[in-house]
Amino acid sequence: MSLESLNEQVKKDLSYLAFGGQNWVHPRSHPDGHVYDVVIVGGGQSGLGAAFALMRERITNILVIDENQEGLEGPWVTYARMVTLRTPKHLTSIDLGIPSLTFRSWWEAQFGQNSWERIDKIPRGDWMSYLRWYRNILNLPVINEVKLKLIEPSSEGIHHLFIEGAGAPSEKLLARKVILATGIQGGGEWHVPPMISENLPRQLYAHTSESINFSKLKGKKIAILGGGASAFDNANFALSEGVSEAHVFVRRKEMPRINPIRQMEGSGMIERFHSLPDADKYRVISHFFKHNQPPTNDTYHRAAAWPGFHLHLASPWLDVKPAAKGAQITTPQGQFTFDFLIISTGLITDPALRPELKLVESYIARWNDFYQAPEEVASPILDAHPYLSPGFAFQSQEDEGKKLLHGIFAFNYSALISCGLSASALSGMRFAIPKLASAVADQLFLDDREIILKNFYDYNVEEFTGEPSNKNLDENKAAPFTKII
Repeated sequence: MSLESLNEQVKKDLSYLAFGGQNWVHPRSHPDGHVYDVVIVGGGQSGLGAAFALMRERITNILVIDENQEGLEGPWVTYARMVTLRTPKHLTSIDLGIPSLTFRSWWEAQFGQNSWERIDKIPRGDWMSYLRWYRNILNLPVINEVKLKLIEPSSEGIHHLFIEGAGAPSEKLLARKVILATGIQGGGEWHVPPMISENLPRQLYAHTSESINFSKLKGKKIAILGGGASAFDNANFALSEGVSEAHVFVRRKEMPRINPIRQMEGSGMIERFHSLPDADKYRVISHFFKHNQPPTNDTYHRAAAWPGFHLHLASPWLDVKPAAKGAQITTPQGQFTFDFLIISTGLITDPALRPELKLVESYIARWNDFYQAPEEVASPILDAHPYLSPGFAFQSQEDEGKKLLHGIFAFNYSALISCGLSASALSGMRFAIPKLASAVADQLFLDDREIILKNFYDYNVEEFTGEPSNKNLDENKAAPFTKII
């Protein structure tokens, strides 16, 4: 099958599912302009999948905005530096159960079935190409180079979204519902320890989430802080770009070896996580963070194969300061000097860190508002996560907050404790996206409940006429119309 044939198959499959039916949501008007039923912030895999799911719910008055240029959404061709995705290739995601929309169908249409059998994991660049195809074949309503600055709620249930960027159609958008499909960093911010950010000039370090000019690091000696998969991805990438030495520093005495995601993928944990009581949710994610996500075997061996690769275990950074040339770090194993530092210390999740939520974040319920964890698992990092509904909606303990937050959904990494591996991992998207779309549809339906029910009760279009529908029927064979008394 060619890609052109696959495109036709997608259209055929969607027509069999009656995709593209009439929008049932009642339109709203506003003096400031058009009111979207849903605006999705983020045009990466989460945002695209959410848009498709809403359209399957016959919610079509939607818009997706993304701050990046078209084709550069998400991390895949910007700051991601892994060779392949870490997710097993056979797991489906944003296709939402339609075989012709799967990555495998897209791959085999171009490279053949045998090629699919030969690859171990999905190449990173090809995943981005698939996302571009997915957006185009589904004709999803995305506009690029539009950045959300602020969400301003209103009493009439319409959110004012202040935006900027070269692609911004105006200074603000109006939306009844807002989905923050803002990726792994969308619930807080990438974390650089103060020991580094407060002691070093900015030109001596970068977080793994940032663009790094590796051409300036050729022949240089760099250090990478962190023991997760991203640290080894960056080490391999840096060495492949001509860095002479890449030293990875890990605080643990041994490398993490267990990846809890693999167990969750086959045990029902991902799809049924939302049904767990709070105590179990909290303990599960505490356990998940304890193990972290180790590098895949191929990622580790790819990095370790370079002559300039060095691994330092039991080596947390105790002190960092500028040196005559570069930065000096102190560990329990001694002092080292490097030309440049790459920080792979993950992120912090807290709605207070998100500028777009400035007007509402004080109302957002956190986990420590609803659940007090026992001492052995309690963590301020987990406590700061928003306490979301099973459908990813922000919640509040105050009536005023409930009104202001109504219609705002966090489909990003901040949903981890409330909803499990959902927007935070491809493994969970095929289960999470339908939940999100259903929750948004439920809200729209209940918001319009009065007019929907009135139209139902007022409906009086006659369908049954009492006459045979086929005038050519043999009158002797046609069943006579009998009046029922």
